[in-house]
Amino acid sequence: MPELPEVETTLRGISASILNTKIIQVNIRNPNLRWPIPNQLPQSLKQQHFTRIRRRAKYLLLSTTYGTLIIHLGMSGSLRIVPHNTPYDKHDHFELCFANNRALRLKDPRRFGAVLWTKDNIGKHHLLAHLGPEPLSPEFNADYLFQLSRSRKVNIKQFIMDSKVVVGIGNIYANEALFASGINPKRAAGRISRARYELLCQNARKILKEAIRQGGTTLRDFTGGDGKPGYFKQELQVYGRKNQPCIQCGHALKEIRLNNRSTVYCIHCQK
Repeated sequence: MPELPEVETTLRGISASILNTKIIQVNIRNPNLRWPIPNQLPQSLKQQHFTRIRRRAKYLLLSTTYGTLIIHLGMSGSLRIVPHNTPYDKHDHFELCFANNRALRLKDPRRFGAVLWTKDNIGKHHLLAHLGPEPLSPEFNADYLFQLSRSRKVNIKQFIMDSKVVVGIGNIYANEALFASGINPKRAAGRISRARYELLCQNARKILKEAIRQGGTTLRDFTGGDGKPGYFKQELQVYGRKNQPCIQCGHALKEIRLNNRSTVYCIHCQK
């Protein structure tokens, strides 16, 4: 699944081609995604242009003066900028055509993504209203996590992957941040000190920023909005490395399932 760095990479890859550029056509080839694509979108978006493009959690928000297009990539989705009249791929379900002879296409083989539209305050949309802070924002800090975690018995990995606690720390980057911080992913969130939360915040930011710099993590077929692959997979310290030696102590890394997600850690280095 595309995580925050992959979505941010996509945002940066598509922005230059579509910002402040007139939309001349909207094509809905298959409306049956996670939620149906609104059938009024061609009328709502034609002859408009996006005045602002941003990311909130894993949602891309493309705003006109009349409303906001909300795009989520789901489990397997990707956005591409292609020339007009480029032949469609089998799983190209949605397309915006622009006056600069470019098109933005959503490809989603598993159809767990979403294309939605709202004219209301985007911050109050039901998908966004209850989200936690961005992990790269000042609001994500040790004091915040420490206070929120008191008396919480949930494991720390599930805690930091909860979008109501903090957005955008998915499975890959939760594994990596906990390893870098020396924290056992099974430890209860309420039993972690403020000092260790400080270290976790620092490492989560560092890892996410580096992943964004390298264009995300190429797992299966992820590429950014410009069609280029991400290279952060080469930097992964634990994720996908079960039974391989820990880079710090040399012992074999262990893989378990936590909340039905693959979790790889070092039983010697993470306490």
